[in-house]
Amino acid sequence: MTPFKFSIAENPSAAIGLLQKNNSAAFLAGGTNILDLMKEHVTNPTEIIDLGRLQLNTIKPTTSGISLGALAKNTETANHPIIRKDYPLLSKAILAGASAQIRNMASNGGNLLQRTRCSYFYDIAMPCNKRVPGSGCAAMEGFNRMHAIFGWSEKCVAVYPSDMAVALSALNASVKVMQQNGNERIIPFGDFHVLPKDHPEKDNSLNFGELITTIDLPKNNFAGHAAYVKVRDRNSYAFALVSVAAGLDLQGNTINQAQIAMGGVAHKPWRALNAEAFLKGKQATKVNFTKAAELEMSAAKPLSHNQFKIEMGKQTLINALEMALKG
Repeated sequence: MTPFKFSIAENPSAAIGLLQKNNSAAFLAGGTNILDLMKEHVTNPTEIIDLGRLQLNTIKPTTSGISLGALAKNTETANHPIIRKDYPLLSKAILAGASAQIRNMASNGGNLLQRTRCSYFYDIAMPCNKRVPGSGCAAMEGFNRMHAIFGWSEKCVAVYPSDMAVALSALNASVKVMQQNGNERIIPFGDFHVLPKDHPEKDNSLNFGELITTIDLPKNNFAGHAAYVKVRDRNSYAFALVSVAAGLDLQGNTINQAQIAMGGVAHKPWRALNAEAFLKGKQATKVNFTKAAELEMSAAKPLSHNQFKIEMGKQTLINALEMALKG
C-alpha cells in the first residue's frame, strides 16, 4: 500500500469539497473493497476521505416506500423489521453475500460501488482495460469461467459482484446522490451501473465528486412471493457463478407482474426483461417458467470457458421463480 493522506469529512458538502480539491482522492465508508484494492496496488489514491461521521445511516419509511441511508451497514439493512417484512427479497440477497463480519462493516453505498473480482483486474502484471484503459483484456482469451455471458464487449468481459444490487435491480430501486453544486440527482437503478462497451474503466454513471446519500425503494406486491437463489462454488464467502432475484405479483395463479434480475452474468445486475415480458398475464406454472428462462438465456453469448452458465442460468431462473411462487 502506498502512502496517502487521511482526511475526515464532517458532513456531505465537506466530503465533496475535499474530493474536488484532489482528483486522485477516494471516499472511505466501510472499506471492505477499497482497502483490498489499495493493498494489491490496483488503485492508489493519494488521499482517503473518511465518511464515517456523515449522518447518512438512517433507514426509514417514506410515502412511496423506504429509504436506505448510504452509510447504513448491510447487516442493519438486511435485519431491519420493515425490510424483512416488506422487502424480504433484499434481505435474502444481502444475507447471501460475503460473511457476517464483512456485512457488519460494509455500507449500502459502498456495496453498490464495489469493483469486479476478475482475477486479471487484481493482477497488476496482466493487461486489463478496466484497470489501465487501452492495455487489453487478458480474460478475453484467458480463463474466463467466472465471466460475462450478457452485455460484454471486446474491451471487457468482467462481471459485477454484488448480491444486494441484484435484488435492488429487481425491486426497481433508485439512487439519490449529492452533486458538486449541492443539488440532488436521482438515478434509476437500471441506469446506475453501466455495460463496458468502449469504456470498461467506468463501472457506473456517477460523475466525479458525486456522493451517494440514499437508496430508495418503491412499494411492491412481492413480499409474499420473492426468492433469491445464488449458485456458487462453495456454500459461503463466495461470489455468484449465477444468481437470480425474482418477485411475483400474483392474482390467484395469474402473474400480474414478474420482476427478475440476474447476477454473475454481466458487468451490471442483468434485468431479465424478456422473461418478465413473457410471464406477464401467464399462469404461474413450471412450463411457463421454463419458457421464460429459455427465452431469456437464448440471448446469452458465452466465452470459451463459461458455456455452462447458459444452462445454469436457465435452471437457476426456473428455481427462483418456483421458490417465489411458494413464498
